[in-house]
Amino acid sequence: MGGAEGPDRRVESVLLASDRLVATEPVASAAAALAAAGVPVVSIPPLPHGEPSAAWQAALQRLWEAGISPGAVLVVTHDDQAGLRVGTATMGPGSATALALSPLEDLDALARLLATQIELRQRGEPPGASAPAGWMLTFDGIDPDTERARAAQLTTAAGRIGWNGAPSLAESQVTAMVLAAGVYDGQGADTHLLPGPVPGVSPTEANSETRARRVLDLRGGLVHETFELNGLITRVVRFASLARPGLLVRRAEWTRACPPPTRPLAAPVGELVSDEGTTADSRWQRTRSGTLGGGIVAAVATTRWPSGDPASGTPPGDRPVVEDQFTAYVADPSAPPDPEHATSLARQAELLGFDHLLAEHRQQWAHRWADADVVIEGDDELQLATRFALFHLMSSVSDEGEAAVGARGLTGTGYRGHVFWDADVFVLPFLAATHPPSARAMLEYRVRRLPAALATARSLGRRGARFPWESAHDGRDVTPRSARDRAGRFVAIRTGQLEEHIVADVAWAADTYVAWTGDVEFQRGPGLELLVETARYWASRVRIDPDGAAHIDGVIGPDEYHECVDDNAFTNVMARWNLRRAAELVEAVATERDLGVRSEEWHRWRDLAEALVDGYNPETRIYEQFRGFSQLEPLVMAEIAPRRPIAADLLLGPERVHQAQVVKQADVLMLHHLVPEELRPGTLEPNLRFYEPRTAHGSSLSPAIHAALFARAGDLEQAYEALRIASRVDLDDLTGTTGGGLHLATMGGLWQALVQGFAGIRPREGRLQVDPVLPPRWSGLEVTARFHGSRVMVRCTGEDLRISAERPIEVLVDGEPWRAGPEGRSFRRKGSLWEASR
Repeated sequence: MGGAEGPDRRVESVLLASDRLVATEPVASAAAALAAAGVPVVSIPPLPHGEPSAAWQAALQRLWEAGISPGAVLVVTHDDQAGLRVGTATMGPGSATALALSPLEDLDALARLLATQIELRQRGEPPGASAPAGWMLTFDGIDPDTERARAAQLTTAAGRIGWNGAPSLAESQVTAMVLAAGVYDGQGADTHLLPGPVPGVSPTEANSETRARRVLDLRGGLVHETFELNGLITRVVRFASLARPGLLVRRAEWTRACPPPTRPLAAPVGELVSDEGTTADSRWQRTRSGTLGGGIVAAVATTRWPSGDPASGTPPGDRPVVEDQFTAYVADPSAPPDPEHATSLARQAELLGFDHLLAEHRQQWAHRWADADVVIEGDDELQLATRFALFHLMSSVSDEGEAAVGARGLTGTGYRGHVFWDADVFVLPFLAATHPPSARAMLEYRVRRLPAALATARSLGRRGARFPWESAHDGRDVTPRSARDRAGRFVAIRTGQLEEHIVADVAWAADTYVAWTGDVEFQRGPGLELLVETARYWASRVRIDPDGAAHIDGVIGPDEYHECVDDNAFTNVMARWNLRRAAELVEAVATERDLGVRSEEWHRWRDLAEALVDGYNPETRIYEQFRGFSQLEPLVMAEIAPRRPIAADLLLGPERVHQAQVVKQADVLMLHHLVPEELRPGTLEPNLRFYEPRTAHGSSLSPAIHAALFARAGDLEQAYEALRIASRVDLDDLTGTTGGGLHLATMGGLWQALVQGFAGIRPREGRLQVDPVLPPRWSGLEVTARFHGSRVMVRCTGEDLRISAERPIEVLVDGEPWRAGPEGRSFRRKGSLWEASR
């Protein structure tokens, strides 16, 4: 509906701000009928002179928590001076709410207005885009050059099934696509996500004169589409139900004409349909079972009204035609799924109806945002970009079973849907801090593939677990061995053989999950096993010099411009952390269980950790990225190219890059972000000053990490610039690859930059450390997260800090412990320190 539209459009709730109205017929009867139709009707005391009140704010807040935005609330007030007025709110809760009210003739007119709301629902009026500013992305027109990226940006998903945002038109520059998490087909490097049957698109025709507007409502998880051509207006609302993962819902409305019915299901992109059929209630279609045995089945139930013969194409009067489509998916990574199950789910959705499904979906999104929102005051562009990132992070990961999170999530088929370290290091921390069940499901994916990792290590003549660089169905490595570069030449890909830091990355992810959640059961069960077996791998992987120094030879670090290097600092220090943390945990648990960890083994881990070289130079306080890096050509990227993401191997040629001090992305610097306690105090700034100018940011992962580190180093201008770049990677398609799917790791990195970098929030020894620094352009930063089961809110400005928690937790501010609970704990800046307020 939106503030600019009148109350004759569909609303989601009614707020009666008058004692007189509640008890007056026929208003009371109309309000009761509206409530029975599923539209909340809330009564509050009168608004003096039509001004917002505390009761008004509280009522809007309750509706907001149910997923209803103020712009979708019809406000009715009455007083003796101004008479009867109706309208909507124009601001969100917690802000100075303004009212846009217009006079209404009398109570009978109000009753008719409420009755109209019932009629709108009965005839299937689609809901309008009503979220406040900072919650909606709007795209006008259809541009063939950007449609693949738009389809990824407008993806709606609920962890299990992702539905891309291809326009709901009979013909489009980009094809609609549905992906199911963890369902793969193919063998080896060709293993890829198996696309599923696609809900049939609207039969609406379009051409170059079509006026189009598409809106992504981040707050409610909805896509709104409007197409207009030659007087025919098509309005579409669609969503992937967060309340019922696996269910896709779409409502389409046509005016001025009646197109033929929507085709129920279409074959998946580039795949075959194994079989299809109909039941009394719905149609179903199944993607063929792949070589791995799994498959996807979809069943669709469709309702269209007004009644008549849709196939004739004859409009049934002048009333709009509405069609609801409910498509239920059942996906199984290992076995052909049952069409009867999908049919039952589709039929159930049809019986519940669009409005019921929409209400529960919105409410689920409201609950998710209540634990995850980040509010940036004074920077509208960054605020919207941040919520765009958080929306897709939350959409892409299931919270049940196991979650295989590919580099592009469910938004595209980039990297064939393979799982990288991106998931463990960049995506999981956000979910551990906001929705632990999803982080736990991500870890379950690794836990269930531990046997494959153990087998891989044995095949290499080593102990423990060697996780693959690229993973898919069963945990075996699916990294391609070669590919064509941008010049068309075949080049070897050696990451699958040499980028071994993934082993420690998985262990780090498990430890990070425990640090945020306090899940001791996981820590002493599968978490312990992950740390033990990864430590065993490193213990069998290191080489010991005659002088006792330990080395790891022949690896690739996060900087993939330099291959087969020795003593990469990132790999060695992460392995050192892994060995130490495993030893600490085994000692703390004081059990040998069935893992066979004897005291001499974990004592050896500690000795090896101490012996591992890390390339530190005490004179310069610089960690050498790998042995021999300092002897390479001292090429500084900042002196030859703009400070934006650049593929240095294309700019300079791969041969020169291999022989130069050019870094693709944060490598040594990643250590300062992930395991700062493993590095010598006071080394962040000198390493940041040395490595950042040499970094090409050739990976989308890089800018966000640099933003976090610049913030911790106090260089807020450079921190902000890096943060801005990270926030625009997919919105502006900075790498030209958004058409293959959104960069989930970049989005996770953006959250880490804001929360760990600027807000200075991270778990530390059972407490939550908070140390915020804000750019001058921001007037405030507010972070909501969960720590050890308690919802925590941290709000800070340049001078003030307030920490509150649903249940009391221990926090660290300037190294001093405090207890924060529902009443909150406040601090005020005094010089460089925070002083507790009394």
